[in-house]
Amino acid sequence: MPAILLDNVFNPWDEIQRYQAEHLQSGHYGATASFVGTMRDFNIDRSVRHMTLEHYPAMTQHFLDKLCLQCAEEYDLDDCLIVHRFGDICPDEPIVLTVAWSAHRAQAFDACRYLMEELKARAPFWKKEVTDEGERWVHNELRS
Repeated sequence: MPAILLDNVFNPWDEIQRYQAEHLQSGHYGATASFVGTMRDFNIDRSVRHMTLEHYPAMTQHFLDKLCLQCAEEYDLDDCLIVHRFGDICPDEPIVLTVAWSAHRAQAFDACRYLMEELKARAPFWKKEVTDEGERWVHNELRS
């Protein structure tokens, strides 16, 4: 259940199908919960033209892989997946995909939410937005 870091646009639904076909046992899971975070064209008080997500590849990969393992154990999942963008991202493009597969829906929903909350609170990404007024780094307290 390694996490996937991408520097290009991805199709979340294709990623889910590909991962299921390659990594999950057919008929073993009864629930699949997913969340797709998409870049919007505003944040807080400004329009946003695009943003850049920076990271240290080894540190970020380690964090995401560990998060997947912890989540799978804590929620008794068959598997889980994180696909996360970095680099330049434009409005309407997917930024992040989290997916949880389990025998029952409650674990899948709870796990998917846990993954997103941990990503927003602790993942080692640095976000810079480009607005009509210029560039600004966005800190955790400004993220929404």
